[in-house]
Order: sequence, then C-alpha cells, then structure tokens
Amino acid sequence: MNQPVSHDSPHDHAHDHAHGHSGQHAGHAHHCCASKAAPALVQLSEHASASAQLSRFRIEAMDCPTEQTLIQDKLGKLAGIEQLEFNLINRVLGVRHTLDGTAAIERAIDSLGMKAEPLAADDEGIAPPAVKNSVWPLALSGIAAIAAEVVHFSGVAPEWIVALLALAAILGCGLGTYKKGWIALKNRNLNINALMSIAVTGAVLIGQWPEAAMVMVLFTIAELIEARSLDRARNAISGLMQLAPDMATVQQPDGQWREVDVRDVAIGARVRVRPGERIGLDGEVLSGQSSVDQAPITGESLPVEKAAGDKLFAGTINQAGALEYRVSAAAGQSTLARIIKAVEQAQGARAPTQRFVDQFSRLYTPVVFVVALAVALIPPLLMGDAWFDWIYRALVLLVVACPCALVISTPVTIVSGLAAAARKGILIKGGVYLEGGRKLDYLALDKTGTITHGKPVQTDSQVLDPRFEGRAQALAASLAARSDHPVSGAIAQFAKAHGIALSDVEGFAALAGRGVRGDIDGQTYHLGNHRLVEELGLCSPALEVQLDALERQGKTVVLLLDRSGPLALFAVADTVKDSSRQAIAELHALGIKTIMLTGDNPHTAQAIAAQVGIDLAEGNLLPADKLQSIENLYAQGHRVGMVGDGINDAPALARAEIGFAMAAAGTDTAIETADVALMDDDLRKIPAFVRLSRQSAAILVQNIVLALGVKALFLAITFTGTATLWMAVFADMGVSLLVVFNGLRLLRSNA
Repeated sequence: MNQPVSHDSPHDHAHDHAHGHSGQHAGHAHHCCASKAAPALVQLSEHASASAQLSRFRIEAMDCPTEQTLIQDKLGKLAGIEQLEFNLINRVLGVRHTLDGTAAIERAIDSLGMKAEPLAADDEGIAPPAVKNSVWPLALSGIAAIAAEVVHFSGVAPEWIVALLALAAILGCGLGTYKKGWIALKNRNLNINALMSIAVTGAVLIGQWPEAAMVMVLFTIAELIEARSLDRARNAISGLMQLAPDMATVQQPDGQWREVDVRDVAIGARVRVRPGERIGLDGEVLSGQSSVDQAPITGESLPVEKAAGDKLFAGTINQAGALEYRVSAAAGQSTLARIIKAVEQAQGARAPTQRFVDQFSRLYTPVVFVVALAVALIPPLLMGDAWFDWIYRALVLLVVACPCALVISTPVTIVSGLAAAARKGILIKGGVYLEGGRKLDYLALDKTGTITHGKPVQTDSQVLDPRFEGRAQALAASLAARSDHPVSGAIAQFAKAHGIALSDVEGFAALAGRGVRGDIDGQTYHLGNHRLVEELGLCSPALEVQLDALERQGKTVVLLLDRSGPLALFAVADTVKDSSRQAIAELHALGIKTIMLTGDNPHTAQAIAAQVGIDLAEGNLLPADKLQSIENLYAQGHRVGMVGDGINDAPALARAEIGFAMAAAGTDTAIETADVALMDDDLRKIPAFVRLSRQSAAILVQNIVLALGVKALFLAITFTGTATLWMAVFADMGVSLLVVFNGLRLLRSNA
C-alpha cells in the first residue's frame, strides 16, 4: 500500500532554496506554484516512474478539505498511483499514475459517492458556474422541524406525530449528510458529516425527536450558506476569466473583417478593437492611437496611452480611439490566462497556518470522538448516573467540538487575499508568500527599471562658449543622432521633443569608449566623455570641478568640442520614478529597511539612493555580488525580500525569502519565476503587498482564536449540562460562518 510522503506543496520555502541556487530562477522547482509545480501536491511514492502519466478529473462534489481527505486516503491505497494534485477551486483532481487506464481511479472515487469526469489534455479545467440546487426541500424540512418543536412543547398531539414530523424533516434535508457520513465512517474518517450523522441518530435513539430534526435542518442551512460563501471566494478568481471577450474582430485573407471566437484566432492575426470594447488577445499595436484601461491586469488607476509598437493585454478596455493590433499570444497563453492559472495554482499550495490547522484537526477529531465516548459511558458505568443525560451531553460534545470552522477558516482567507491582490495587479504565487510578506524586515532593490525608469534622459545642459548660445544643442544632437549609444540617444531624443532641427553630418566616426566625431558646415566637432576631453588636451581645472559635481549626482556628462575647446556640456541620467520615493517612505513606515544593489558606479548608486531615501546602496555589483549581499543580510538575522526584473537578478531573487518581479505584464519569465509578480512597474505595490500580508495574518489569527475560543466556552457549558443540541449547532456552524465572512473581508481590502 502506498503511504503519503508529503501532504504539502513541494517545500516550506522559508529557507529551502537557500544554498546553491545561483542559476536561472526559471529552473527552480522550489516554488510552491512555479510552472513545474502543481497545486496542493500529495506525494504517494518516493520514486517517480518514467512511465507515469497525468490524468485529470473534474469532481463536482470535491470543493472543501473534507472531500480532499477522503479522496487522498482512498487513492493512497491503490498501487500504481504516485502523486495527487488537488485544485479545490476548480474541483479538479490530477492523478499521476502508472495504471493501464483510469477505470480503477474512477471506481475508487465513485465508491466515495462522488463522480470523476475525465478531462481532455487540452481542457484548461476552469470550473463552470456552480449549479444552485432547489431550496424547497430544505424549506419544507424547516417547516416540519418547527412544527415538531411546537407540537412537542404544546402537547396538542401524541408523540408519534412529533416523531413523524421530525423524521420527515430529517429525511427531507439530511439524506445527503447521512450518505456522506456513512461513506466517511466506512473509510474510517471522522469528518463533519460523520459526526453530525452520529449526533442526529443518537438524539433519535434517546427520543429527542424535535431536537434531532432541528439540528439537521440548522446544519443543512449553515452548510448551504457556507457553500454560497465559498462560491463567492471561488468566483473572485474564476470571474477573472470573464474579463476577456469571447469574440474578436479579425481581418480575413480577403481583407474583410469578421467576428471570430478568440480561441480560434492564430498568432500573427490582425485584430481590430473599437472604442469601449474589451481587448480579446495579447498583441502589439499596428495602427491607431488610444488610451487603454489596464486596471484588470496591472492595477493601474489611470488609462495608458497606446500607439504603434505598444503592447496590449487581453481583458483590458480600449477607451478613446480604434486600434488595430497583431496577436502575439493564443487565448490560452495570454497574460490574463497566465494570471488566472497562477492564482488558481497558488490557492492550492497550503500556507504554513493552513498546514498547522490541517495537522491539528487530524489529531483533534479522533480525540474528541474518544472523549465523547468516555463522557457517554464512564459516568453511568462508574458513578451510576443517568444514561440519558450523559449520552445527550456526549452528542452535544460531538457537534460543538467539530473542527469545521477551524479547517475552513484558512483556505477562505488565503484565497480571498490572493484574489484581492490579483485585482490590484499583484500576482502572489502561493499562500506561503502571502503569509511570509509580513515577516520581511529588509528589502533589496535593483536600480535600473525598478527605482529608475531604465531609460536615460538629458537632465542638464550648459553652454560654455557664448558664441554657441542657441546652437550647441542642435550641433550636439546632430552628432548624437548618428550614434546608437544610449547617452547619445537621450540627447537626440531631447532635441526631437523640443522641435530642434538637425544638421547634416559628414565624415562621421565613432570613437570607441570616448564618443563621436563629425563635420557640420565644414567645421569638425567632437561629442564625447571626460576621457575624450583629456585625450584632446582640452580639459581645465574649472571644467574638472563642473564635471565632478555632475558625476557625483549620478549623471553621465558628455561635451561638445571643437579645436578651440569645450563649447557646451550635457548631462544624462536615468531618472527616478515618482512612485519610488513614496514607495520607499511607505516601506520605512512599515518598519522595513531598504538596500539598493546595482551594477552602476558607487557615485550613481549613492546619488539615486539619496534621492529616494534608501538606507544603503552598493554599486559595481555583478549578479554573484548581489547574491552575496543577500547572504550577508541573512547572516545578520534579517528576513529579506528582493526586487528585480526576474531574469538578470535571478540568483538574488532565488535566495531572497520573497522574490518580486517588476513590470511582469507580458513577460512570461517573470510571471513563471517570481514569488510575487508586480504587473506594472509601480514599486508602491510592495508596501501594499506587505499590508495585505499583515491583514491576512491578523484575520487568520482572529479566525483561529474565535473558532477555538467559542468551542472551549461551549465545551465547558456542555459539561455543566446546560447546552442543548441546537445550541451546539449554532455554536459550531455559527462560528464556521463567522470565520468565512471574516476571511471574505479581504476581498474588499484597501491595503
């Protein structure tokens, strides 16, 4: 018989990937929900077989940990099954096995009272909307239960009428509970259905007909409310799929435009989107200009201007003008589709608190059952007390002590937190990271593209020779326009933006590592760096002072020269994002220190750090040096997060407790590899993530304290003999509903 090796996701993450992970981040299988990992993995065999195949099933009845435990225990006894992958949100079970066909798996699940529907290999497994069952049987059962109570207390009819009404109520709404309870007991599993079945049957056997009926009705009502509440958390994620339209207007080979199902649109097709329409597929703008609301993908509050060459994302909304774009990804591989898959997988990876709760409940339930048996048997047998009183107390104990509220509280909270984050453009790859964010006390940041825009711009210009006032920028830009160097590009772009006309350049030459040279109107000019000025013998002490002052600000300086000397200087710098200063201030307010790790020179590093308020800055770092800096912070006892682009900073991102990828929208690698992917380049999403993490942790603690506290209180009342069965149901299911509603608060989080 196979024995489970692990009931959790592939690793605990906290420090599992600490050492030796200096390769590409994409290759690490340590992520709970990286591309190679699956949701809620249960490893049943220590050795993976090369011939193992993955079969996937939709199981409509599998939507909470109760059913998962039954399936896990049942399939764990089948030879040839190596691994189970549970996705409770979509009710999908993946089974990795070496069996000849899936008939044995389907029979095993059928024996649990569930139907396993095989899924095709290309089926994404997105759950259809839940079918809402009729409430009339429950309503009629409720009326019968109330009638039984009224007749019993008034005494207007014989007791057999009370029993008949109670039996009608129990059978009308409780057959499903009895069926599930019997299956659980057959499989030696004491879940909520088994405990409730025992309690109701016990109440019937000792003649408590009205209470037995009311207990079953109240339990069924609470189960219905809880199911609807869980559907809300489920729909918060699966509802993302509705963001993308089903149809797109595609140009046909004959030039005509036709509405086509987005699933049938090929990569490279030309698609038109009108003002006010949702964009159906990822692509690149070919023609037209418009503003696009990207909030569903990036969480940005303001529309983004789009023109030829810009990226578009499925699920975003075209606002102002018509656009035509070339499709860059199939419907199932769009940025939106990958976000949905990632969040669905993330919900299956158990967070630390959830693992604790699951382990606790596995021990807690059998212990409670044994205690209830002791309460029912010991006082009457040893002390001669009345059997009726103590059996009744034991039944109350069974109902009130059920760990349902405890078990359900954590997944609802985690799923709500993941969905709330996704709506803000923060893609969290598992509950372990959602919980871990609150523990960070140090954040390491890359500079280029993270704190700064990553595009150098001209920040300063100064004419040094009065004869060239009004002409220096045009001359410099004319030379710069012929170069492909980023610094030259910044000077040329400045001239273009200000409508400065360029001159023809003859005899152009690039001077490696120094600058460029060319003739304009018969005069030779140089545009180059400090080193070129030195080589030409045109430097002076006064110029040295000016250059040094600008370079200490983290700027790159180039000079326009002729034979007589320097004519003008231009400073270029990678500018700081406006959001970076606010983000760093918010991190400091949360008690998180910051360090910038960059390959730029130390002068630039210190200057940028000073501008945004970063605590420490280290420059001239190679990827291995950034990794060492993270190691040094760990050695000092810090919990460290790392922000980068998901590729170049791979070693440091892998070593950090949580790796954040910036501007992940449209970047396959970042979405696949980051622990947390920020779907735009706004650094302020990191403090928002930390606040959400802390809020989630607070709600988890509230739920656990509430569930255990109320149970402890009612257990004490039970032993005094004042608690009744229907009070026990209110205590148990009432707490379950409270923790569910409390967890759902995260969906409205404004962190």
